[in-house]
Amino acid sequence: MAHMGSREKSIYRVTLVGLAVNVVLSAGKILAGVVGRSGAMVADGVHSLSDMLTDVVVLAFTRLSSKPEDEDHHYGHGKYETMAAIVISLALLAVGAMILVDSLRSISLIMQGHTLPRPHGIALAAAAVSIVVKELLYRYTVRVGRRVGSAALEANAWHHRSDALSSAATGIGIALAYFLGERWRIADPIAAAAVSVFIFKIGIDLVRNASGDLLDRSLPEPTNRRILDIVCTDPRVGSPHRLRTRRIGSDISIEVHIRVDGRMSVDESHAITKSIEADLREAFGAGTIISIHVEPAVKADTAR
Repeated sequence: MAHMGSREKSIYRVTLVGLAVNVVLSAGKILAGVVGRSGAMVADGVHSLSDMLTDVVVLAFTRLSSKPEDEDHHYGHGKYETMAAIVISLALLAVGAMILVDSLRSISLIMQGHTLPRPHGIALAAAAVSIVVKELLYRYTVRVGRRVGSAALEANAWHHRSDALSSAATGIGIALAYFLGERWRIADPIAAAAVSVFIFKIGIDLVRNASGDLLDRSLPEPTNRRILDIVCTDPRVGSPHRLRTRRIGSDISIEVHIRVDGRMSVDESHAITKSIEADLREAFGAGTIISIHVEPAVKADTAR
């Protein structure tokens, strides 16, 4: 990782921590589910396995997105990170569907008169450990993701939380079945079904946000207004128009036309654009991609 910037190193570090945790958790939960006769805990362990896959996706796409621009990618490779966020979001939806189908199948069996086996205490202990560990991992990951502006890392953080919620539902069901008897064992699949709905909502929201970036959705209106305010800081600049903005991974792209006095020299107008670019990069980050087109203005445009 010596050639990477601090942002990429932060993403790699937190994702490698998550990967190591998921390896241990998934193996432990599946073992606890088998030994403790809890199908819900086995399913929860499979959920943690899916977290491992998304960790690998983040690692792979972060390496790609950190590559500089080249002949085939003049705007760099930032959108690989957006693609990673979509892949992770789709994985979340798949996990939610898996949990929902499994819980509905268990509910159907119980309604038909089948009896679920009483789980052992080891399964309940595994659920408790998973809730604590995955919630701590979510908070760590989402904090770093927001600090470095990584959509993929934030999506992966929500995958960690979905695992914590899944473990919570599993733990509730196991506790009710363990302490309250046979007729309460239906609580396990009911709680799991409720959690799957929450996972679906998270996945859909993340897909919507990442898809907007991938399809070059404009930045929010308050951000666009701030850009125009910065552009107009120099009194020699008039009538900014044709503003176009979009997000490219963790960076943004800004294109804008400005008008200056037509009698101004090329050197002077170039100096103005360089000053505007410096102000925009100070406000939105050194990686901001900026294109400013200069047009001559009539006196009414430049009289400020």
